[in-house]
Amino acid sequence: LGSLKGSFPNKIKKRTIILTVLSVFWIGGIIFRLIQLQVFDHIRYKKYVDNQNQAIADVIPKRGTIYDRTGSILARSIPKQSLFLQNYHNDPLSTQMGKIYKIKNILGLSSIRVSDIKKKIEEKDSFIWIKRKIDPEEVEKVHNLDLNGIYSEEENSRYYPNGSLASHLIGRVNLDDAGASGIEYKYNHVLEGQKGKRLNLRDAKRRQYRFEIIQAPIPGKDIVLTIDETIQFIAEEELEKAVRTLKADWGSVIISLPENGEILAMAHSPSFDLNSPPNDISVTDRIGAVHFLFDPGSTFKLITAAAALELNKVTLSDTFDCSQGYIQLPGKRITDHKTFQILTFPEVIIHSSNVGAVLIGQKIEEQGMYDTIQAFGLGRQTGIDLPGEENGIFHPLNEWSSRSLPSLSIGYEISVTSIQMLQVINIIANKGVAVSPRIVKKIMDPSEEDKLPVPVYQRVISEQTALILMEFMKETVNKGTGQNAQVEGYTVAGKTGTAQKLDPKTGQYTSNLHISSFAGCIITDKPVLSMFVVIDSPKGYYYGSDVAAPVFREITARALLYLGSTPAAKPQNKIMTADIRRDGEE
Repeated sequence: LGSLKGSFPNKIKKRTIILTVLSVFWIGGIIFRLIQLQVFDHIRYKKYVDNQNQAIADVIPKRGTIYDRTGSILARSIPKQSLFLQNYHNDPLSTQMGKIYKIKNILGLSSIRVSDIKKKIEEKDSFIWIKRKIDPEEVEKVHNLDLNGIYSEEENSRYYPNGSLASHLIGRVNLDDAGASGIEYKYNHVLEGQKGKRLNLRDAKRRQYRFEIIQAPIPGKDIVLTIDETIQFIAEEELEKAVRTLKADWGSVIISLPENGEILAMAHSPSFDLNSPPNDISVTDRIGAVHFLFDPGSTFKLITAAAALELNKVTLSDTFDCSQGYIQLPGKRITDHKTFQILTFPEVIIHSSNVGAVLIGQKIEEQGMYDTIQAFGLGRQTGIDLPGEENGIFHPLNEWSSRSLPSLSIGYEISVTSIQMLQVINIIANKGVAVSPRIVKKIMDPSEEDKLPVPVYQRVISEQTALILMEFMKETVNKGTGQNAQVEGYTVAGKTGTAQKLDPKTGQYTSNLHISSFAGCIITDKPVLSMFVVIDSPKGYYYGSDVAAPVFREITARALLYLGSTPAAKPQNKIMTADIRRDGEE
C-alpha cells in the first residue's frame, strides 16, 4: 500500500507534464496558425473571401453608330436582354436542368446549347449564359414562369436597319460586340469605346444581390462612310437581278468619285442579312471587291494601250493586220472573237481585238509592260481601309515565259481585284493621277481624325496619255464593244472585258467558264462617277458587252436620276478623227 501511495503522485505528475506539454503545443499551434492567417497569408485569404463575396466584371460600352454620307444609319446599338442562370452549388443537377428544359422551347435552344449549359452546371460554374440578346417577348415569357436563379441582364446588341444592305462591307460583330469583319472589324478601335468595371456583390450562397459601377464605360465613336445608301441600294438591286438571271456564281459592283477616291457603293451578290448572319464565315467575312481574284481579260487592254503611248511605241495612225483572226505563239494560239481586217491602234482597243493587242504588246516589249503594270499598282494592295484586301497575282519579270508578254497584253497571266481595276479607270479619269480609295469619310470626334488614312495622290501616266485613253473609252461605248453601256443624254466612257477561267479539274483555261466585266465612267464637264462591274461564271451569255455593260447602264441611269444630274441636250461629239466602223462584239 505504501508503494502504491508513492507511485500515484508520480503518475499524476507525469500526466500533468504530458498534458501541459500537449497544451503548450496545441496553443502554440493555434497561435502559429493565427499568425500565419493574419500575417503571412492575409492577402491571399482576403482575396479568396472577396472572390466569394464579390466579383469584378467588364461593362461593355455602347458601340459607335455607322452612318452613310447622307446621315442615314447603317449600323447602331440597341439595348436587349440576356438570360443567365445563377448556379447555386447546393442545387442538384436535376433541379437546374429542370429549369432549362422548361424554357428550352420558349427560347428555341438547340440540343447542343442545352448540352453546353449542362456541362457548365456540372463544372460548378456560378454564372452561366442561357441565351443572349433576345427579343423582349421571350424574356417576358421566361420571367412569367418565375424560375428561381434565372435572371436577365441588359446588354447592347448591334442592329442593322437595312438588313442585307452593304452586308459584306459593313461587316458583323460577335456576341461580345467586338468587330469580326468589314468596317466593324477594321474600325473596331474607334467604334468599340473603352470598357468599364462593375463590382458584383454576392451573399453567402453566392447569389448576386447588388452591383456597383466602379469605372464608367466610355461609348464608342460614330463614323461616317463615303457610301451613299441609295446608290448602294440601286447597285445591289441591279447586280442581284443580273446574277440571278444569268445564274452566275457571284457578282461585284464598285462605284466611286474619281476625283477623291471616295467609294459611293460596294455591292456583292449573293449577300446576307446582317441581323441574322449565317455561321459560314466564308460567306460573311469576305468582301468580294477586295478579296476575290480573277483574270481581267480585255479591260486590261487599257494598260496595254497606256504602255504603248507612254513609251512612244505606237502612234494613233499605226495599223495592225488582224485579218487572219488569230496569232500563233509557241504552244498557244490567240484568237479574236471575230475576224477583223486592218485595224488602227484606236480600233484595236475600241473593238477589243486580241490579235491587235498582242501585236501592240510585242512593240512594247517585256520591260516596258512590266514597268507600266507596276505603275498602275497591280500586284499590290490599293490601301483601301478595309480588311482582307488581296495583293493580286503579278509575277516578277524574271519568272516570265515566252508567252507572258502576249498573255498579259490581253489580260491573262495576271489576277486582280475589282478595286484594282476601278483604280485603273480612276487614274485615266483623273488625267493620269492615282488617288488612294477610301471608305470612311469622317470620325465624329476631332481627336480621332488622325486615325483616318490620308489620301495619296501620285502621277502614273501623263495627262496626254490619259486623255487619249479616255477618247478610246468613249468610242468603245459609242461604236465598239461597249454600246450596251450607253446612257441616253450622257457621255459614257468604258471598256468591256471577257476572260476564260481556269477549269479546276484540269488547271487549263476553258471556254465553258468566263469572267465578264465592264469598267467605265460617266462624263459631264468632268468624270462624275466611275464604276467597275464583274460577273463570275454567267450561264448563256458571257461577253462583257452582253453581261456587265447592261448592269453598268441600269445602275448609272438610276444613280444619275437620284443625284439630279440633267442629261445634255446633245451627247458630246467624239474628238478622235480615226475612221471608226460601227461594230460590236468583243
